[in-house]
Amino acid sequence: MPYKRLINYRIIIKVLSFLLLVISVFMLSGVAVAWFFNESVVPLLLSFLITGTVGGIIWLILRKKDNKGIGKREGYLIVALSWVVVSLFGSLPYIFSETIPSLTNAFFETMSGFTTTGATILTDIESLPKGILYWRAMTHWLGGMGIIVLTVAILPFLGIGGMQLLVAEMPGITPDKLHPRITATAKRLWGIYVLLTLAETLILWLGEMNLFDAVCHAFATMATGGFSTKNDSIAGFSPFTQYVIIVFMIFAGTNFTLHYLALHRKFNRVWANQEFKTYAGIIIIVTLTVTIGLIIFYTFPTVESAFRDALFTVVSILTTTGFVTADYYSWPVFLWVIIFMLMFIGGSAGSTGGGIKVVRHLLLIKNSWIELKRAIHPQAIIPVKFNGKSVSQQIIFNVMAFFLLYMLIFAIGVVVMAFVGVDFETSIGSVAATLGNIGPGIGGVGPVDNYAFFTPFSKWFLSFLMLLGRLELFTVLIVISPAFWRS
Repeated sequence: MPYKRLINYRIIIKVLSFLLLVISVFMLSGVAVAWFFNESVVPLLLSFLITGTVGGIIWLILRKKDNKGIGKREGYLIVALSWVVVSLFGSLPYIFSETIPSLTNAFFETMSGFTTTGATILTDIESLPKGILYWRAMTHWLGGMGIIVLTVAILPFLGIGGMQLLVAEMPGITPDKLHPRITATAKRLWGIYVLLTLAETLILWLGEMNLFDAVCHAFATMATGGFSTKNDSIAGFSPFTQYVIIVFMIFAGTNFTLHYLALHRKFNRVWANQEFKTYAGIIIIVTLTVTIGLIIFYTFPTVESAFRDALFTVVSILTTTGFVTADYYSWPVFLWVIIFMLMFIGGSAGSTGGGIKVVRHLLLIKNSWIELKRAIHPQAIIPVKFNGKSVSQQIIFNVMAFFLLYMLIFAIGVVVMAFVGVDFETSIGSVAATLGNIGPGIGGVGPVDNYAFFTPFSKWFLSFLMLLGRLELFTVLIVISPAFWRS
């Protein structure tokens, strides 16, 4: 039997402690927001002290011990555990402020934030203190580009490598490297992320939003999260604001490598990207279909308003952002069925969007078409090509396995929700929305509803599905498999 080295638990705990220190710094920014609005700073300050103290003590104890590089097993464990740990500590502001006194509900809301799902148990968002609303939006923003990507950008201070962390957080399709050094890649990704967030904040602020709302909505948009500071999400804002958010949702659902190329004026490579063309094509075709359906079968005051609601809804669901301007569940059945089908597509690979991803669907379709050709010409050697390059069979097998596992987990999830007494439409809606990191679904979790009515078991189960979806299945499934723990 081949030797498998023991898991280095010290390095795992060390990185997690450093991660808590990073999170505590962002909690401190929430303290500043609460102080600015003359609110009680105690909940966020206490959360900062507890999170920072726990992380700091462990870091000080382990900082000089065992700085060997992170292996694959440590990488998978760090990534899987990090989302659970930060969600537990990230729940503290809700609990201490008593805005969400229940641990189950607070953990659900925080996991939904960090995984950029946007599913909420809150029924009156506007009654929350602004410091808490800011922290709620911040969980989105940190989770959007990935807490681990942020950590990888500063891992040299730990004296350890970060490649395994990035691979574990973005499994399946190999992430594009913008620089030979992985830390430089992480920094470039975060640089683009920050730049787009600042740009959206400024444009929203120049419109009708105040600075606080502009910041929170920019955080939620670029993370494809969907947490709003308003009870009616984006519905109460002007067409200008809605179109601005549409544009930045499209940016957020686009592979960030293409943003990097665009910033360096390599537009020909952006337009030539097959995934981007497919992504744009889906938006255009589905939006036109839904718009025509709304004009014919539904009542809208103007064609423009029908087009705007159709475009906003299509982009919001496809990119897994989950913002809402209309109750699509009240539309004719064939239209909300189309919207529901978008939940199984998702954004582009290398974006902050969730779901299966456009590139996987594209590769599956290409491979299926080639299999038809091979049936006609059995002796022919016809490779699957993507962006002009042949795709290895290993990647095709990986994509097929991912798709099969995704649909299998979706089916099992629906059965589990139905078993605990949830009706069929709400079962498929809640599982699709949490596994795809979307937020709104169909049934009892439609665009004007929330997740407050679920039992504690259902909330913990749906939280697990959020984590599965955010880490694209394999990372979590590998960690919970018996083979991973055999030495």
